[in-house]
Amino acid sequence: MRIALVVPGGVDRSGEYRVIPVLLALISRLARDNDLHVYALNQEREESEWPLDGAMIHNIGPVRSRVRAIRAICTAHRKLRFDVIQAIWSGAPGMVAVTAARLLGIPSAVHIAGGELAAVKDIGYGGALTWRGRAREALVLRAASAITAASEPILTSLSEVGLTAERLPLGVDLKAWPPRQPVRRSDTRPAKLIHVASLNRVKDQPMLLKALAQLRAAGSSFEMQIVGEDTLGGEIQTLAAQLGLSDRVRFQGFLTQRQLRPHLETADILLMSSRHEAGPVVMLEAAAIGVPTVGTAVGHIAEWSPRAAVAVPVGDSTGLAGAIHDLLKDEDRRLRIASEALNRAVAEDADYTAQRFRALYARLIAAK
Repeated sequence: MRIALVVPGGVDRSGEYRVIPVLLALISRLARDNDLHVYALNQEREESEWPLDGAMIHNIGPVRSRVRAIRAICTAHRKLRFDVIQAIWSGAPGMVAVTAARLLGIPSAVHIAGGELAAVKDIGYGGALTWRGRAREALVLRAASAITAASEPILTSLSEVGLTAERLPLGVDLKAWPPRQPVRRSDTRPAKLIHVASLNRVKDQPMLLKALAQLRAAGSSFEMQIVGEDTLGGEIQTLAAQLGLSDRVRFQGFLTQRQLRPHLETADILLMSSRHEAGPVVMLEAAAIGVPTVGTAVGHIAEWSPRAAVAVPVGDSTGLAGAIHDLLKDEDRRLRIASEALNRAVAEDADYTAQRFRALYARLIAAK
């Protein structure tokens, strides 16, 4: 099978920095038994190509990237026919995929992996904020031969606008995250908490810090690590100091997957405070090594709660503080949730994801 995969980026030639690990896991698996060509709209400034994990990466560059990507796919197709075109994320990748597929008369698939359908007005986030964005998404998704999405909340959003999709989570690579059973924590030491996400408006770290301040005021003993690139110019670190959390919270900055794992392994709970998520993938990585998640009711957190995660309403710092406190006070419950999360992460790992995509492509090609 010859596949064109369209992505915004996340496929840096280093294979370690400026990459999306679950995307690399999918690429490496699809490339094992298929001729896979990945079209990255804006990985690097200049047009270029390089091999990565068995696939060929075609970097388009930021100038007129959609038009040039469509042209590149059509040119490659004339040399050797593609069987299917897949977009990971709708928006610009989806537009490229469905347009090229229509021109070439082959099937296309679009995977919703982020905020394509969201409209969080107060922070200016989401593909559905403007009428142009909503029109673009409607055009792309109705033109696609198939739509997939990472979690049930995204499927619900699609059904509300009359679109049917398959749930297809982007699972983690269990070679990079070998499964580990949950570890009983000692109540003689402070609880070890961790948050992994870029510091930005969507992830809502101010709400998280407010919850931690309430947790501290309630007498809980904890240590917190925040891992992720800072896009807010030190704003979150300043707020942590203002809330009196400087002695409890450590900011680690960006870490590669290899650097992250030791920090995540020592955690008792992963905390997420996002306003919107299709995943989050870090929740699956934590689950694979026996660490449960407490967070806002988005993405996998919403669909796994209450058996395999603990969810609270978006923006509810008091609710988040209470949920953390309650789980730390009930070790047997924490271990039960962690065990169920582990089972789900292992059942829907990167191999499962690749198998599902292969099966989808086979159906689309047969139908065509």
